[in-house]
Amino acid sequence: MGAWRPGARWVLHAAVALIVAQLVLRAVLAFQGYFYWDDLILISRAGTHPLWSPAYLFDDHDGHVMPAAFLVAGAIAKVAPFNWIGPAVSLVVLQLVASLAILRALHVILGWRPLLLIPLTFALFSPLTLPAFAWWAAALNALPMVAAMAWVCADAIMLVRTGNRRYALSGALVFFLGLTFFEKAAVIPFVAFAITALLAYVLGDRSALKTVWRGGLRLWIATGALTAAWVGVYLLVVDQRRWTLDYPMTGDLLVRSVTHGIVPGLIGGPWQWERWAPSSPWALPQWPVMVVGWVVLVAVIAVSVARKEHARVLWFAAAAYVIACQLPIYLMRSSRFTAIELAQTLRYLPDLAVVLTLLAAVGFLAPNRVTSARLDASRTRTVVVVSCAALFVTSCVYSTVTFTTRWRDNPTRAYVANVLTSLSAANADTTAPLLEQEVDPLILQRFAWPDNLFGHVFALVRDRPEFSTSTTDLRTFDRKGRLVDAQVTWVRHTLPGPKPQCGYLVQPDAPVRMPLDGPMLPTEWTAEINYLANNDGSMTFALSDGDATRVQVHPGLNRVFVRLSGAGNAVIAIANTSALSVCLASGPVGYVAPP
Repeated sequence: MGAWRPGARWVLHAAVALIVAQLVLRAVLAFQGYFYWDDLILISRAGTHPLWSPAYLFDDHDGHVMPAAFLVAGAIAKVAPFNWIGPAVSLVVLQLVASLAILRALHVILGWRPLLLIPLTFALFSPLTLPAFAWWAAALNALPMVAAMAWVCADAIMLVRTGNRRYALSGALVFFLGLTFFEKAAVIPFVAFAITALLAYVLGDRSALKTVWRGGLRLWIATGALTAAWVGVYLLVVDQRRWTLDYPMTGDLLVRSVTHGIVPGLIGGPWQWERWAPSSPWALPQWPVMVVGWVVLVAVIAVSVARKEHARVLWFAAAAYVIACQLPIYLMRSSRFTAIELAQTLRYLPDLAVVLTLLAAVGFLAPNRVTSARLDASRTRTVVVVSCAALFVTSCVYSTVTFTTRWRDNPTRAYVANVLTSLSAANADTTAPLLEQEVDPLILQRFAWPDNLFGHVFALVRDRPEFSTSTTDLRTFDRKGRLVDAQVTWVRHTLPGPKPQCGYLVQPDAPVRMPLDGPMLPTEWTAEINYLANNDGSMTFALSDGDATRVQVHPGLNRVFVRLSGAGNAVIAIANTSALSVCLASGPVGYVAPP
């Protein structure tokens, strides 16, 4: 099937032209994008961990185990932090690898038949793959996985077809590489087995399961062992208690993904996307798009069943994978707090596009029904197919353009630019550290702690002051990322101390408890500490139910702002340096805010 067909050189040229067109379209999208959400977490962790450390590579990233993705992201971030050119180039390169892997798989199945161009066009331009491409963190998972899926499927077919062991070796190695980028790649051996068996079945092998099992045994054993080992690693790394199973919501998400994502995607939809900061864009197809999508789907099913033997089996396989590729994800991510729009983000569907592409290629090789002679090759059929393909590509391009418009609506670019400018100016202006604080929640929300702290997110930036848990010069970043003078809000305050002209006297053998005027809930607080010290030394401050913060003090009347983590109804002060005596005055404990 993969042999060169005389006179079909134009098919190769057309396939290359399609891939080039796709890369140009995707490159425009990539270079108009910017870092978003999890991208900042990857940069944050790269700035606070050695690149090759197990703690970095095997971090539990929201339920993902992805050491290779961390390695690529960390290497790019360390070379040029917050320069989008590196990530954008990596997106285009990964897309090229994935597209070539898909072309190889289609060639292995179909050879250089003109029919190859039909599933290739779907795979290259379908909006089902858009969101997982544009978002760098998602693309580092999805693109290597789909490339590995296409490659291993082709290797499995060639192994069964030729018996050459090198396909078992390369298939296992590529599968392992895909696993290291995304644990969802564990489905690849099952997909490869199914595609290979279905191909053998439609070509007339009625014992296809046995043939494929025996012919590809080396590959199945190798990938099975790798999968089992990786499952063990996954269970060790990922906190399984994070998941809240909600079966009704899982069903709703699955249905919504079909009605608002997959079906419109079959005609190049959804055409319209929506976005609410700080979420990623989601598909918002209008009812005409969904109706046309269902009409096209029913028509394609009817024509394929009328034309091809075994078409029903292939459609059942496609429906099964629609469920299988999404159900585990939605089971783990669904709860009563889950937004139904999660299913419309489409970022869990790039592997589905590959599976549908390969199933279509297999279907083209199924025997024609005797009663379908009127669908044989003709000028009319060619015109219809080319016209439908042109309409599909036009629809996909329109969806890509509308998606790009929404994707550009990202506050992170301006925010980061302002932060970098402010950090550079602050570094030239003062030697005082900046108080550690969280980035704006529209950029990265608090559940990403500690990766949402400025000292983590901007750890790789060289032209900046240090971030510390205490400072003598209190400044904060506003909602636009600009550094401004700040004060501590009076959420609570310490009560006046008992010592006249001193307040609270703290000495190494006499720690003090400074009661607050009310209890404080557990979070990150800042205390304004006004003190009079007799010499240089260090002190420790902590809420009564919180973590300790070590602070340097200096002789004379001074003020320091201290970040306190925890809760309680008092501030505990301890002198750590011998012969140090410090008087502490009453002061506010609260949030940092502009005056």
